Amino acid sequence: MVSPGTELGWANGDVFPIRPGYSAVFEVEEVADGVDGIRPGELRFAMGMHRSTQTHTARDTVPLPAGLRPEIAVLSRLMGVSLTSLMTTKARPGDHVVITGAGPVGLLAAQLFKISGYRVTVVDPDPLRRAQLASCGISDCRERVPLQSSLQGQVALVLDCSGHEGAVLDACRIVRRLGEVVLVGVPWRKLTEISAHELLNAVFFNLVTLRSGWEWELPVHARAFEWEELLGGYNNARHSVFGGFARALDWLAEGRIELGGLLRHVPPTDPASLYADIAARRIEEPFIVLDWTDFDGPDLKSS
Repeated sequence: MVSPGTELGWANGDVFPIRPGYSAVFEVEEVADGVDGIRPGELRFAMGMHRSTQTHTARDTVPLPAGLRPEIAVLSRLMGVSLTSLMTTKARPGDHVVITGAGPVGLLAAQLFKISGYRVTVVDPDPLRRAQLASCGISDCRERVPLQSSLQGQVALVLDCSGHEGAVLDACRIVRRLGEVVLVGVPWRKLTEISAHELLNAVFFNLVTLRSGWEWELPVHARAFEWEELLGGYNNARHSVFGGFARALDWLAEGRIELGGLLRHVPPTDPASLYADIAARRIEEPFIVLDWTDFDGPDLKSS
């Protein structure tokens, strides 16, 4: 699975070389001695990079539910980004949630909050993205944050998936008193001339809880207390990152996430052209999957 925003952000950064990739589904070919419960031939999910082979610690993989196609299962990684906010928010089912930014993460977040019982409004200036949301059953899609509307002061949570400071400021202005604004989108670069004073004013006078949507706020794995393993550490966490992945895989297998026409398969043979197309927004589908099924050698055109 390609995560366009993050991977382009990496590519435009200061670190080189980079090893991009967000998630993978692979067929188990070999199992090390001492590993129990995993057999060759199984399909498993992992946070894998873009490569023809995968090697992972057993506990950092999750088995696919029966019948779930690999190209669908990899989406669980992007679902996990906003699942952390779903697990940590003070908002409750029935509350109104606004999601700003309808890229891959925002589109999935909208569906996750909808199936969890929230009333969802999504904001994105791109008409194509709004149409894609509508095709997924998200009926309330707006071009801009609906300030001075019936939603003013009624929104319990705004999930910003855009990384745009203008969207964050509007979020702090529309949310209800003591409501939350969670920053899921990465602010890769400055996009406006908005001052810190404008944002601080909205946060202070509207009593906003403004916080990071960092997905790693949760432990990667839940670990219960065991006397014999006391020094190994424990967290007794009710939720974890990999617990979120398992839940996402189940919801995908149950068909609760609408994806019709929104996924593109791409061979891994010409990555330079692929990422150029992503950067130029020439690919309309929000979800892009590299399919290594027929890949038989390292003769990539570019790297």
